[in-house]
Amino acid sequence: MKQKQVRACVYPKDVQNITGKTYRQGRLYLNKIKKDLNKEPHQLISIEEFCKYSGLQMEHILRCIVG
Repeated sequence: MKQKQVRACVYPKDVQNITGKTYRQGRLYLNKIKKDLNKEPHQLISIEEFCKYSGLQMEHILRCIVG
């Protein structure tokens, strides 16, 4: 049986699916998270970091990203 592949990072399209906002708002939200976490522009946001920042549970995020 083949397992579903789960990604380790969050992209603007994922934020769009999770929040119902536009792609641009998702990109701006990820940039805000990067700024608050003192990350470089080229660094990615992990699913764990996104969950901690947004206050959402991991199960809900994974359901939106994978499902």
